[in-house]
Amino acid sequence: MNIKIINKSQHALPNYETNASAGMDLRANITESILLKPLDRAIVKTGLFIELPIGYEAQVRPRSGLAAKKGITVLNSPGTVDADYRGEIGVILVNLSNEEFIVENGERIAQLIIAKHERAEWIAVQELSETARGEGGFGSTGVK
Repeated sequence: MNIKIINKSQHALPNYETNASAGMDLRANITESILLKPLDRAIVKTGLFIELPIGYEAQVRPRSGLAAKKGITVLNSPGTVDADYRGEIGVILVNLSNEEFIVENGERIAQLIIAKHERAEWIAVQELSETARGEGGFGSTGVK
């Protein structure tokens, strides 16, 4: 699949690191470091602008290494870039650790996954079909 991209950053285009990778790393494109104190959040710009085909979205997800080692994650995970958005991709990072974290220019801050999606049309009804689970909600499907 071909996707149009404008790269106004100082960094190479995102790429797949292996043949089986689902995501591409996004890098911070900033002129000054960003200090994230514990529980602070910031929108970190990437310098990237994309044009997705209708029926696709770009999902912005946390990097597992950054989350596990430093407690830094994407706040609205996964963030969605819609096909009609033409602005710069930004990543909402949050520091869930007890230590300060400094985001540097060029740092790998998130990953981007391109995903196909469907559009739903609602059908208003008075009742839904029965299932074994029924109305069982959060935590109701595990072994008791």
